[in-house]
Amino acid sequence: MVTVKSIKPTTDPAYDILRAESQPLSSIFTPETVAVIGATDKPGSVGRTILWNLISNPFGGTVYPVNPKRHSVLGIQAYPNIKAIPERVDLAVIVTPAATVPEIVSDCVAAGVKGAIVISAGFKEIGTAGVELERQILEKARGKMRIIGPNCLGVMNPRTGLNATFASTIARPGNVGFISQSGALCTAVLDWSLAENVGFSAFISIGSMLDVDWGDLIYYLGDDPNTQSIVIYMESVGNAQSFLSAAREVALTKPIIVIKAGQTEAAAKASASHTGSLAGKDEVLDAAFRRCGVLRVNRISELFNMAEVLSKQPRLPKGPRLSIITNAGGPGVLATDALIASGGELAELSPETIAALNQFLPTHWSHGNPIDILGDADPQRYTKALEVAVKDPNSDGLLVILTPQAMTNPTEIAEQLKHHAQGADKPVLASWMGGDEVTTGETILNRASVSTYRYPDSAARLFNLMWKYSYNLRGIYETPMMPPNGENAPDRAMVAQILEGVRQSGRTILTEVESKEILAAYGIPIAKTAEADTEEAAVAIANSIGYPVVLKLLSKTITHKTDVGGVQLNLTDADAVRWAYQKIKTSVSQKAGLEHFLGVSVQPMYNPDGSYELIIGSSIDPQFGPVLLFGSGGQLVEVYKDSAIALPPLNTTLARRMMENTKIYKALQGVRGRKPVDLAALEQILVRFSQLVVEQRWIKEIDINPLLASSNRLIALDARIVLHPPDTKEDELPKPAIRPYPTQYVSPWTMTDGTPVIIRPIRPEDEPLIVQFHKTLSEQSVYFRFFNLMKLSRRIAHERLTRICFIDYDREMALVAEYKNPKTGDREILAAGRLSKLHGVNEAEFSLLVADPYQRRGLGTELLRQLLQVGRDEKLAKVRGDILAENTAMQRVCEKVGFRRDRTTNDLVKVEIDL
Repeated sequence: MVTVKSIKPTTDPAYDILRAESQPLSSIFTPETVAVIGATDKPGSVGRTILWNLISNPFGGTVYPVNPKRHSVLGIQAYPNIKAIPERVDLAVIVTPAATVPEIVSDCVAAGVKGAIVISAGFKEIGTAGVELERQILEKARGKMRIIGPNCLGVMNPRTGLNATFASTIARPGNVGFISQSGALCTAVLDWSLAENVGFSAFISIGSMLDVDWGDLIYYLGDDPNTQSIVIYMESVGNAQSFLSAAREVALTKPIIVIKAGQTEAAAKASASHTGSLAGKDEVLDAAFRRCGVLRVNRISELFNMAEVLSKQPRLPKGPRLSIITNAGGPGVLATDALIASGGELAELSPETIAALNQFLPTHWSHGNPIDILGDADPQRYTKALEVAVKDPNSDGLLVILTPQAMTNPTEIAEQLKHHAQGADKPVLASWMGGDEVTTGETILNRASVSTYRYPDSAARLFNLMWKYSYNLRGIYETPMMPPNGENAPDRAMVAQILEGVRQSGRTILTEVESKEILAAYGIPIAKTAEADTEEAAVAIANSIGYPVVLKLLSKTITHKTDVGGVQLNLTDADAVRWAYQKIKTSVSQKAGLEHFLGVSVQPMYNPDGSYELIIGSSIDPQFGPVLLFGSGGQLVEVYKDSAIALPPLNTTLARRMMENTKIYKALQGVRGRKPVDLAALEQILVRFSQLVVEQRWIKEIDINPLLASSNRLIALDARIVLHPPDTKEDELPKPAIRPYPTQYVSPWTMTDGTPVIIRPIRPEDEPLIVQFHKTLSEQSVYFRFFNLMKLSRRIAHERLTRICFIDYDREMALVAEYKNPKTGDREILAAGRLSKLHGVNEAEFSLLVADPYQRRGLGTELLRQLLQVGRDEKLAKVRGDILAENTAMQRVCEKVGFRRDRTTNDLVKVEIDL
């Protein structure tokens, strides 16, 4: 047994979102000293309003007005500049004209100010002069001071009383973190929140995000124990990688709900591929939100209703099926309409449920869903109906509707329902319709954490939003499948050779044969294709392939062959091939010019019976980089517009989610006697395609259209690839918004006893291997790593391991040592090490764990060495960690690789290394 001392609990970045390190934005949100630069006595001015708000809402700190023209402002001594203030200032609020801000920021940095809010307008929104002012500000502040704004309302921390805004009042304290790009919307929401009694943990006007962006604030609110949910009004994404990285990490513990303005902006730029014309900006943003577990809503009311319902309802729906209990037919029908229109389903009551309801409901009840228990329903009838309906396995949630009628008692019904709603294993929502008569009942339910709505259609839409949120989160939590038959590494050398040849020739469009060779190099099955520049060469190829065949235009300038009559199908003999060759040549000459005709490509004609035509593609989004598309393919792809968008890279789970978001997915599962398509194989094709897109950054657009899919084959019949212009610099090529698997950190290594291992970054698919790894650990290893005897059940809980295995490689790096057992062929993980970047500072914490049978063989030392090399490659300044004083072996490993030791307590040793 291990003797466990009681020591101060520490946070572990590997499984705890609430970090212990100091937050770099704390100088803005919890300052002890604030300077208002531009403070004035002038009535109605911004400088006067902000100063008054700070001094009239005590936040536990000191306020210093700065105005070179006045000795005092509002009776408080004023200072000519920031340097003249007698103590160090934490936060500077700047309300001077835009042209003066760069010099003021420079003075603040020199005075050691760590945070600033720039209220002033007149920056990039006015054009190039404003852009230059922003450049100067950033140049002076980068790495030394964090800035919110410019052109913003300011920041409130209602829990401490800080009101560094020019709003007329401070928000109520609460648990919602609110961030808005619109100052005007901030004041409107503030006004609404006071009437609705909604409270905030932070109230932030972010402005034009010169420095502090969505990612910074999401991390801050994610770390804040007073924030239960984060609500965002967004006009532009800004740094997409920062937003996605922060949102995906924080969304696992706190709901993030976004309303995004500008949905109807048409992405009308002409594109050289079908994909570019389909991937509109708003669809890409939706895909990004889905990828990181963020819920998007379309109404301001939904924004706060969802924040409320998710804080009250820890149980999320497992599916889209809703059961409705009502004492009136009309409201039940309205709720059903809203449910179906917003993507939900009406649950089909099981025969057992109907039989149980028949036992006590009047003869004329609806005998279906909605469950209309009639207008004379008393509290007992409501309670019994809920008791039965909540147990129905076909239902994922319940909505209880009450309309005040002569026989109903809204208060008594609420009192009796609350206990059953609280004990349910699925969400229960209520709609108490009416006015003063139902208010007391509403209050009872709200206090019991049952969300209530005056209108049943609103409640039904909110149930659908809860399901959508649950669906997005489950996509993060699900464990993907490992690829079959090992890795099947792509032939990257061949792809590089093809792309280099095309670029050297000055081309940007690849031929069909070149495009298919690249697909084949990534393991995507293709229709065998050969090129012919004469009639007889085409006939010879057709004879060798076997009839029937397809002839297509061979061109280095035309991408859409059907538009110029460049495709001839089902050619059954040599004469048909000769005719088709001349037909394509003539058509292209008439429609585009003979110089675009270089011959034809010849491939087998596949029988389309029982098959589906699909499209898989990628194009570049200006904010998110490469985006993927999957859907119904063929010539009418842009007419049907049945497609789904996703961000690469994909794993099998994300590939399946992408398919599920299309209409054709239902057909692919098998309909009307057709056998289902091999969906697992289709997943693998999507995963390999996404790998091709993230690795080959010279590719600007790529289509497989059609990919022929049937029960016995998946094959790419046509492909087109367009490259970025040859004069594009390599460092200017678009990067994926989500960092792909870092293959550069995969390397073989041999332990001191000769055992070979592969050291590589962790993958989501590793979850089952990590479970087995934890089963090998002794109590001592567990205690040394986690500072307590964390139970195995907690260590291998799916929710925890998801966050350990499915990481953002930009935020943290986890390396594992993998061993392949020669006797069984099974793979095992022998050790795991992790480097977690700290929020807002250029440093990281490390952790390390080696399976007991493989300790003292040099593996821990090598893993730590490689983690430090990752830190150097990622340009980190410092790595640190905490080690138990009695864990002398780990301390020796750290000393070997250059760490300094600092024994801070009897129980704990801190180590750190400068990189």
